This record gives sequence, structure tokens and C-alpha cells, in this order.
Amino acid sequence: MPLVAGVDTSTQSCKIVVRDAGTGRLVRSGAARHPDGTSVDPRHWWDAFLAAARDAGGLDDVAALAVGGQQHGLVALDAEGRVVRDAILWNDTRSAPAAEDLVRELGDGDPSTGSGQRREAGAQAWADAVGSVLVASLTVTKLRWLRDAEPGNAARVAAVALPHDWLTWRIAGYGPEGESPLGPQLDALVTDRSDASGTGYYDAEADGGAGAYRRDLLRLAFGRDDVVLPRVLGPAEPAGRAHASHAGRDVDPSTGSGRRAGALLGPGAGDNAAAALALGMGPGDIAISIGTSGVVSAVAPRRTADGSGAINGFADATGNALMLAVTLNAARVLDAARAVLDVDVHELADLALAAPPGADGLVLVPYLEGERTPNRPDATGTLHGVRLATSTREHLARAYVEGMLCGLADGLDALRAQGVPVERVSLIGGAAQSPAVQRIATQVFGLPIGVPEPGEYVADGAARQAAWVLAAATDRAAGPPSWSTTIAATLDADLQPLVREQYAAVRDLGVR
Repeated sequence: MPLVAGVDTSTQSCKIVVRDAGTGRLVRSGAARHPDGTSVDPRHWWDAFLAAARDAGGLDDVAALAVGGQQHGLVALDAEGRVVRDAILWNDTRSAPAAEDLVRELGDGDPSTGSGQRREAGAQAWADAVGSVLVASLTVTKLRWLRDAEPGNAARVAAVALPHDWLTWRIAGYGPEGESPLGPQLDALVTDRSDASGTGYYDAEADGGAGAYRRDLLRLAFGRDDVVLPRVLGPAEPAGRAHASHAGRDVDPSTGSGRRAGALLGPGAGDNAAAALALGMGPGDIAISIGTSGVVSAVAPRRTADGSGAINGFADATGNALMLAVTLNAARVLDAARAVLDVDVHELADLALAAPPGADGLVLVPYLEGERTPNRPDATGTLHGVRLATSTREHLARAYVEGMLCGLADGLDALRAQGVPVERVSLIGGAAQSPAVQRIATQVFGLPIGVPEPGEYVADGAARQAAWVLAAATDRAAGPPSWSTTIAATLDADLQPLVREQYAAVRDLGVR
């Protein structure tokens, strides 16, 4: 069987998996770090891709490749295909005031109403238009910030791309003159519905579900709409071919053998949609991912329009909708706990499990870097219930784990409130392997939980999409390949209501 590659260009690193297209068997893999920060020169992503490809033993023999990537990040290009300024990533909150301005501006249809009513009307208008109430994460808010804060750079923008769009474009051989074999063909930029639906200027439900850009919203935010936007591809629609120097030099993509240059390229996907594809999620499935961000995701036939902003209604990578509740504070809350206590991951888990559920009233509200859901970009973390009896390492470790999970449980409740079915729950992400996270999750969520084998779910989902695109090249009716996911553990529900009751009692105290 031919080989396919999946790429995950995430906030922290680039990871590549090479898998058998028919069975999904992992053949080899590679990885390379990205620099830290919420604003990054995309050239680092390109260098990391090349390094990860070398670490994976090269990509000359892959028949197809697709890229999954961090959502929302703004990659602004000039007419020569050069990056105008460092990409502003999803977790950069500098555009929070711009998000509020845009929400109110879309609600200004009736100037006789009060400011609060216009804000509420604007929030619902954005949810109706694109599935999400604007927060600093979404690309459209970063464009408003760029317009106002850096007008010189804004004037140079000729095209706007997302991280996975830009990397796919570079893999196909495009880019600035002298840095790429095919030069700066901006009209060769492509994306997919899942990532486009997180920009704030794309409606995945338009045209009977075909989707369409909302250039009126782009103009509202940026002051003009004469920029190139990536062409939006369908779930199994090819995005062209990789340049021979980057992937597929030694294969015929239709057969996986021979010597015909260029691996077939998939449309790619946003990271959460790629992970959902890797897990084979369908309606009723919930994935709770604990990585750099915390994500509660659900697949549904149609997206919601939640004017409260708790739920983002995006598209998935298969033609369904993907509902997301996203927190900025997830695994890094545990990193903070380890730093405070000077312990490793195993010692943190042991300490947390040594304290009782509810930590005897010690509660952490974990807004350590502001928060996205709820939308509190300027909030800080708070620790409540500090007494002599709770001033122990065990209580503190437990409070950090419980606080992080309670934030995610609020997201799960928000999905239920929107009528999203909750039938099966999977716990994924690096922190999901912690015994304390697993045990306490059953007490906070009060649901049976499946924990899949550890994996690179975004890269795996991209690889599965690549295999789908490869199959569809010869059979247009082909669906995603049936790759299996091994469940490492099934955890029984053990609801401890006290944990969330305590959290709810202090969550909104002192919020600015």
C-alpha cells in the first residue's frame, strides 16, 4: 500500500507521521520545535517542517500529504508573497478590545438601544453570521488590530492566510522569489472549511452548506476587502501537489510507486477538526483535549449560533459541524502547579490524589493567562479557601487539577445547553495521561470516559485526510479510510458534586 504523511504545525512544534494509507499503521515519525511566543515569524514553521521531515526519514516516498494546524493565527502576505509581520497566534490577546468593538459595531443597527443591548445584539449577529461571537482568538479581530495599530503594515497586506494554509502553500513550492521554486502565486493559496470557519469572515452554512466568505465582515474589520483569501476546498478535494523537493519525489501519487514527482496534497484542517477526524468522531461524540489550550469538541450535523459566546460553531473536516468550547488555560495550569511545587508530572499526580475531592474547600479559578471561554482576556487566576488546613502541597496540587477540569466542565455544560447530544466522551492530549487528571475527570464530569492510546491526533487526522484524498482521486465516492483507534482505558463515572459547586461559588468573584 502507498504511504501518506500527516503534518501538525501547532503552537509549540511541527510533528509529522508517515502511515500506511490502507491500514493506518505508523511507519515512522519526526518532530521539531517552534519558538515560544504568541507572535512568531512563520519562517520558523517552515524551518521546523523541513527539520521534522528529515527527522522522519524524509518524505520522498509519500503518495499524499495533508497539514493540520493551529487555528485563527494571522499570516499577512504582501504582493511578493513575503510575510508582512510576525504571525499573530490564536493565544495572543492584544486584539481583545478590537473584538469588543466589532461586536458592538455589528449591533449598532438601532442606535436608540443602550450599549449593553447593542453588545448583546451584536454578539448574536456574529453568532448568526459565522457561528462564533468574536473573541481575541479569531483572525478577524487581529485584522482590526493590525489596521489600527500598524497602518503601514496593514496597507502592505495583499493576502491573508492561516498557519496551515501558508505551510501547504510553501510545501506546494510557492513563496517569495529566491526562497521558493514557483514564486509568489497568491491565488494558489488554499484552505478548508474547518479552518476557514474560525476566521470570523467565513460562513460554513452559506449556500446550502457549501460555505462562503463574508467579505462584508472582512471590510468591516479591516477597512477593505481587496485582499486574496485562500480558496476553500471540500473535505477530500485535492490542493494540488507538493513540490518534488519537499514531498513525493519518488512516487506516482495514483499508485504509490514509480517515479512521478509530487505527493498529492490534501486541503488540510484546523487542529481540532483534524483530531476529530483521527478519532473518527461523529454526532454524539465528545472529545475533551488537554493541551496548550483546553478544548471540548462535539460533532453535529449543523452548527449552533450561540450568542452567549460559550460555544463556537465551526465546520469539521468531513462535512459536518464542529462545536467547540475552548479555554486558554489547560495543560499549562499543571505546568504552573509543578513550578510552584517544584515537582515532576508523576509527583504532581501523586500529590493531587492524596488530597480529598474538593481539596477541603481550596479552589483555583485558573485564569492564569486571561481566558477565552468565558471571554475574560484581562482576568487573572485566583485561589480561594486558603486556611492552615488547606496550606499543604497535596491540597494545592488537587486545587490546580480540579480548577483546570472545572473550566472544561463548564464548556461541556454549554454544549448540552445548546442541545448538542453527549453520548461518548474521550479524553485526549498530553495531560490526559496523568493518573490524577483521569481520576479527577470522572469526578468532575460525572461521565464514563474513554482514554485512547497516546498519539499525535492532529497529525494522524491529517494523515487520514491524505489517505482519503488519495483514494478519492480514483474513486470519487470514497470516504475516509477505516483506521482503528485503540482505547487504552475506560473510566467509570464517579461524580463528586462538591467539586463543581465550590468552583461555581467563586468563579465570578472579583472578575474585572
